Amino acid sequence: MTDEPLIRDISDTARWVAVYRARETERPDAIFKDPFARTLAGERGEQIAAGLPFFSENAWSMIARTYVFDRFVARLAKAGVDLIVNLAAGLDARPYRMDLPASLRWVEIDLPDILDYKARVLADEKPRCAVERIPLDLSNADARRGVFERLGRSATHAAVLAEGLLIYLMAGEVGSLGWDLARQPSFRHWIVDIASPGLMKMLKERAGEHMMDAGAPFLFAPPEGPPFFSVYGWTPVEVKSILKTAGKLGRLPLMLRMVSLLPESNGRQGDRPWSGVVLLQRR
Repeated sequence: MTDEPLIRDISDTARWVAVYRARETERPDAIFKDPFARTLAGERGEQIAAGLPFFSENAWSMIARTYVFDRFVARLAKAGVDLIVNLAAGLDARPYRMDLPASLRWVEIDLPDILDYKARVLADEKPRCAVERIPLDLSNADARRGVFERLGRSATHAAVLAEGLLIYLMAGEVGSLGWDLARQPSFRHWIVDIASPGLMKMLKERAGEHMMDAGAPFLFAPPEGPPFFSVYGWTPVEVKSILKTAGKLGRLPLMLRMVSLLPESNGRQGDRPWSGVVLLQRR
């Protein structure tokens, strides 16, 4: 017996989500391959996944999210993006597992402990492109602005990723982050995932206590949906529903397959449990 919380801190969520990537990779019909996910998740990741069976039953949402981010990254890399900035990169191994141009620069920003852990695990692996890791607490606004300015000056066409990050921020913090990114002319695209208020309520019911124990409560679920970002310098140009994507990929249980065929809007979702990945373009 132990009094240690199931999720100790925000970095544990990276180990947790890596489990679902590992399980997908091990399927004979895998949608993507992440050969590093099992090792990166470790025993700790499996313990968390075992303690939250609701999320294992609905792992299709994490799989679909990974798939959509992969597709956007591949498209932007092909279109000539020369820098990708991955905020709260966690245990993402895209520079090692995706077919990316060698000329691409990939910068990972996250807390020191999780970046050090990933660097140790992947020490003998060779990335497909140049990788730089920057230890930084993104809540330190002055420090992040300095990093963004340096990176912005070093690129012509950059894209920013924020996968699994914004849900842990307050709306004002998301807006401030958006403005800081938009100040850099070379930061032309930003890819984010967001949840509806209805889904937020469900997530809090299923894991809210664990996230509170970890000091990382679920916070951000903009009622207006993707248009939230429009007042912070970013225009939503493409929205991919997680449910509909999972349906097309054949990852939904029968009941949800039927639901995924219903029409959706890309705006307000209200009490409907909805999540999506949004490709934003700097105005």
